[in-house]
Amino acid sequence: MQTHSTEADNGLPLDMIIFGGMGDLAMRKLLPALYMAFLHGNLPPTTRILSTGRQDFNREAYLAHIEANSRSFIAASNFNEKTWDDFLKLLEYVRLDVQAAADFSALAQASRAAAQRVFYLSTAPSLFTTICDKLAASNLVDANARVVLEKPLGTDLASAIAINEDVGRHFAESQIYRIDHYLGKETVQNLMVLRFGNSILEPLWRAPNISSVQITVAEEVGVGSRAGFYDGAGAMRDMVQNHLLQLLCIVAMEPPTSLSPDAVRDEKLKVLRSLRRLSLADIARDTIRGQYIRGVSGNQEVPGYHEEKNVPQDSKTETFVALRAFIDTWRWSKVPFYLRTGKRMARRSSKIVVEFANPPFPLFPQTAGAVANRLVIELQPEEAIKLQLMAKQPGSGMEMQQVALNLDLQSAFQQRRAEAYERLLIDVVRGRLTHFMRRDELEAAWQWADPIIEGWQTLDEKPHPYAAGSWGPAESFALLARDGHSWVE
Repeated sequence: MQTHSTEADNGLPLDMIIFGGMGDLAMRKLLPALYMAFLHGNLPPTTRILSTGRQDFNREAYLAHIEANSRSFIAASNFNEKTWDDFLKLLEYVRLDVQAAADFSALAQASRAAAQRVFYLSTAPSLFTTICDKLAASNLVDANARVVLEKPLGTDLASAIAINEDVGRHFAESQIYRIDHYLGKETVQNLMVLRFGNSILEPLWRAPNISSVQITVAEEVGVGSRAGFYDGAGAMRDMVQNHLLQLLCIVAMEPPTSLSPDAVRDEKLKVLRSLRRLSLADIARDTIRGQYIRGVSGNQEVPGYHEEKNVPQDSKTETFVALRAFIDTWRWSKVPFYLRTGKRMARRSSKIVVEFANPPFPLFPQTAGAVANRLVIELQPEEAIKLQLMAKQPGSGMEMQQVALNLDLQSAFQQRRAEAYERLLIDVVRGRLTHFMRRDELEAAWQWADPIIEGWQTLDEKPHPYAAGSWGPAESFALLARDGHSWVE
């Protein structure tokens, strides 16, 4: 076991308290991430992890539940029996109904008075207010406490403001960590270094040198067991308003004055405030909604969205969104940003594609369909950065061919690469706010997204169908084709 750090940023013992500790996110992501942090010495030695749930479990039943539902999400190469046993010693279970004040008294007794308390709210956002009110009433919130808010943070601007107001009554802004796990990805964080640590790229990172930017977050899975939540949300609320806009901010932001949390987040906020608002005519022309129908994914037939459990037969909820956006600044004047996300796509893929303008004079014979230069930033499933250049084809002529300079981060850096949740949880423990959303960021994102959602309701059109296992509806390809661009698969 490595020992990189032995205490939280303030030297206090750590009580990590997970609300929704028996839920899917806790089992699949949070506990495995905390195990990995423990394995590599990135948790204080005095850490305790208190999981809350409504099940009437004793500690033995709780540990058995973890063995059955969480252990399998730790890679075999990272699993160590003794370390796992030591990690389990950190865990406690507190039966808690968030509506019952007496249960919070039991939580107060279980938590240590002198501890650094981190409350992770892995619950429905509708419970955030109740939880924070009862934590404060039970004297569990002090100047050292921190709260992590899991998305979605509201369903529109009004609900986001209400959540921020309610949580802000008990926690200062510097104590609130609004988590977006995409900001914990190594390649996303590396984008800052790529942009601002390399003089070769920054002078070109603007119009007219860049002709377009694409951001794709494609999921191979369907709605699955999340249908009850997802049908009331849709892809716009679930993915575009948070994940994709955060990626757009990092691509488009100006250089911050420093790497301090507020300096970075100030620049991201400027991008969100510069996003051009879409009129109803813009929404009809520049946004595409889709919904998957029966198709083939992973070599097997899969059901359509309306065939999923808990999905109403007349649902118009979008499982796919593609749109064209503009940022009204000097740097990005007239450069289209194409955003795309969907479920049941051809494969799991998240990438950013920066397409540079062609040379002003076509000196060499053009290869059909070739674009002069692209910077392709792969976020998942692989993490890599590729710079696509034009080179001469072997032979006596001067025909060009596209070739790629690849930075395979996996092979370039031999040390272990932490997963997003692990990295962000360590940031919370150490008090690092840079990779978490600030309140004004969240609200600015909703201010841009809300009119689009309202415009769709006004237009009252059904989403375009697309076969599961495809790259989405044909209309999304036409969206780019009319500008002379195409999606990079």
